Amino acid sequence: MNETHLKFLASPEWAEQLKEEVLPWIATVGNLGDDLLEIGPGPGASTDLLRHLVPRVTAIEVDQALANALRDRLGGTNVEVIWSDAADTGLGGDRFSAATAFSVLHHVPTAEHQDRILAEIHRMLRPGGVLVGIDSLDLDPIRRGHDGDIFVPIDFESFGDRLRGLGFGQTKIDRTDYHFRFATTKPSALN
Repeated sequence: MNETHLKFLASPEWAEQLKEEVLPWIATVGNLGDDLLEIGPGPGASTDLLRHLVPRVTAIEVDQALANALRDRLGGTNVEVIWSDAADTGLGGDRFSAATAFSVLHHVPTAEHQDRILAEIHRMLRPGGVLVGIDSLDLDPIRRGHDGDIFVPIDFESFGDRLRGLGFGQTKIDRTDYHFRFATTKPSALN
């Protein structure tokens, strides 16, 4: 991740966007439950908000320096930070009540790797568990903000089909000016 983008993700502006736009939306599309999986927290602005909403958060971060800094900062709280590729966490299946992925999937180097991460999330969610997230649209200003960075945007119009192909059920996707939001569930035995 380039330095400019990393600074934005650690900024009060990003935290405010999460607080004012993303969290209220999550409240309308799903319940985070009691054991939350966060994919790609980066510097942890989202983690700071999420840890006050649920009893337990497990944050998976692929960047070792970011994972270590977040682990040090949130030690002794209800957050466990794990340095790992989210496509192969080694965590148990059917564990988490919900998972989040905020502006992280486009940083994954290929669509196939994105799908491996989504499949791993599906495996780790309890039946009936929800995955909620946002991700960037493929727009020139966003591409410029990722200069020298991995940027593999997701086609939000076909993303629901990708999620269903990985075993997720009912999916809601909507578009804003610069990103799209999604919420999907792992079907329960009753679905």
